[in-house]
Amino acid sequence: MTQLAYTEAELMAEHDYAEPHVVDGRRMHGGMLADGTYQPPRTLVRGPAIDAWTAALRARGGDLLDADASLLDGVRLPNVEQARVLLRHGLTESFWNSLTIIGKIEAKGRLLADITFPELQPVIVEDISEMAIGHLNKGLLVAHGLDEGGQPDKGIGGHDEMWFAARDLAFGPDAHPDVEPMDNIGREDAGERRIPELPPEIEGLVSFLANLLIIEFRAELGFSESQAILRTPGVWGDRAELAGEAAEIIGRIRTDEEIHVTSLRLYLGEIRSCTFKTVDGGTVSGAEVIDRFWDGMVHWASVEQPKLAAKQSRELMVERIMKADDAQTVLAEFDAAA
Repeated sequence: MTQLAYTEAELMAEHDYAEPHVVDGRRMHGGMLADGTYQPPRTLVRGPAIDAWTAALRARGGDLLDADASLLDGVRLPNVEQARVLLRHGLTESFWNSLTIIGKIEAKGRLLADITFPELQPVIVEDISEMAIGHLNKGLLVAHGLDEGGQPDKGIGGHDEMWFAARDLAFGPDAHPDVEPMDNIGREDAGERRIPELPPEIEGLVSFLANLLIIEFRAELGFSESQAILRTPGVWGDRAELAGEAAEIIGRIRTDEEIHVTSLRLYLGEIRSCTFKTVDGGTVSGAEVIDRFWDGMVHWASVEQPKLAAKQSRELMVERIMKADDAQTVLAEFDAAA
């Protein structure tokens, strides 16, 4: 009989690594198997559990939320070729900043391991004890958070430290001053209730999971572009081999992220398959709960937000380019690569 209920200890279990995962002298999460393959952390049981819950959901007639990173195809600035233009002209600050900011945003993801989320069972008609959404506070969200922000108290880096290590491999340490992420560009209707039939904390949790999936999709696009830039011939000089190593580190992060995307699509797929109890004593389908705000969220993330972010980014790029001796030449090449 397929196991569908797990303890937190099971969901946090690690593989028996042949070697620790060390990058540029820093201990990172996960480890290396006997054949030299990188193995993501806390996936010995968590991975098969996600597969088992997915199979059970499909057996009930449901499925993972139908979404992937292609949803977010839209304006991105600088794009890969524009980043290459800057690097060819020795303007390295923008890409260095990008790697730094991604690492700092990843570090914020550790909050998933540090807070307790509201339980869904009290507001769902069906028994969810053998679903993934019945295990959110039993290790699933903690594992996700530790993947992002590591375990600093144990000297183990997560994705945050892996990004910083990749940056330092490509550029050398302290190539530019430290930088902080810019404030998020928020939706004008942020904070408005979309599912008033549910308690606000439950609507907040569902919205949080959906937003987190959007963030993971956006990250996937950024991660693949970062790898492409790091593997560009002719721009890294005598650090080309180290830049290649940095691209490999990002590849390991992308391997880790696969379970995050699958998990979130599973959580939202399970939610769509359930029936929610409303505050007035009635019920509402999980499909309506998700669908009521998903399309608007995708439109904002794929159309509205990228336009605003690109405008903001271009102003910053032009400001940096104009400091170069051959500024007009660089700007012309930069715009031609748009």
